[in-house]
Amino acid sequence: MRERAEWDVAVIGAGPAGLAAASAAAAAGARTIVLERAEHPRYKTCGGGLIGASRAAAGGLIDVPSLDEIRRATFTLRGGQEFTREHGEPLLAMVVRDEFDAALLKRAEENGAQLRQRAQVRAVSQGDGHATVRLADGSEVTAASVVGADGSSGVTARHVGAQFDQVDLGLELEIAVPGAVAGQWAGRVLLDWGKIPASYGWVFPKGGRLTVGVIAARGQGEATKAYLREFTARLGLSGYEAVQDSGHLTRCRSDGSPLRKGRVIVAGDAAGLLDPWTREGISFALRSGALAGEYAAKGDLDGYVAAVGATLVPDMRAGRTLLSAFTRHTGTFHRGLSTARGWSAFVKMCRSEISLSELAARPSARVSLALLNKF
Repeated sequence: MRERAEWDVAVIGAGPAGLAAASAAAAAGARTIVLERAEHPRYKTCGGGLIGASRAAAGGLIDVPSLDEIRRATFTLRGGQEFTREHGEPLLAMVVRDEFDAALLKRAEENGAQLRQRAQVRAVSQGDGHATVRLADGSEVTAASVVGADGSSGVTARHVGAQFDQVDLGLELEIAVPGAVAGQWAGRVLLDWGKIPASYGWVFPKGGRLTVGVIAARGQGEATKAYLREFTARLGLSGYEAVQDSGHLTRCRSDGSPLRKGRVIVAGDAAGLLDPWTREGISFALRSGALAGEYAAKGDLDGYVAAVGATLVPDMRAGRTLLSAFTRHTGTFHRGLSTARGWSAFVKMCRSEISLSELAARPSARVSLALLNKF
């Protein structure tokens, strides 16, 4: 006689993807447990800029703990050709991840999910109608379905055989600045298109701190470090204390990479779901996590794969097309953003009034991208 699994849904990882999955599964009535290797609150390397899709997904769960709302954006090309544009409505909401994740965790627990912290997952196995999660302390958790949200280098990504064809290195500083400096950045972000192909740098304001970072393809570590040093010095920020100094790898899934193996599905970073161009991942984490929890609660894991394919994969494909054109013709993109049409497209993208796939499918954009990717 087959034994009933201890849990209906076990979620591995308590970041945005995992907590969105736990909230959705528990709200649907599934017995849900979340296994987190660290302990909340914990620092997480992240730019913390929520685009419209993130705000919409998170806003359905929590009051977003925003530290600033961005209405102005400054753009530079390798430190030069600077221009600034402004919009009447917020483009981004700025959050710090420990506060943001804590709010998501509270909602998941209110919905009925149980959290087990300091629970390091060592392995996942399947059989006899359920999946078994083995922890570092030797204990085991069984569930009818497992949602993997433990990152692209985690146990569940390996278990399902996730494949990644783009890996980037992001380096980031959290810099404490005096009030006068913070005031200069309030409500404004800076984006700099770097010398390294497909690289860019950013400054995001978060009250008394500035998040300053750069990202570039993996394999150019020294050049990426030099870019961050030069970028910070150029902005006059290198003399202030960096209260956090961290780095991380972002991995984009290959087209066709599996999202499921048996009773285990992966979401967010574990699935490699993010925008290949901007490397924005929070909106993909929240949306894929919510889908994972919804379909895991129903036991319809094929439905999850189909839903991701219909809603998120088209934007990733468009992001790859945009990244290719951006890499080849960065200066053209920069000049395009300075135009009324380019700024309008940027605003709509940030506010998620248009998706990447919709943007790339516009007749004018389709022709332009085809030409840019040809030469």
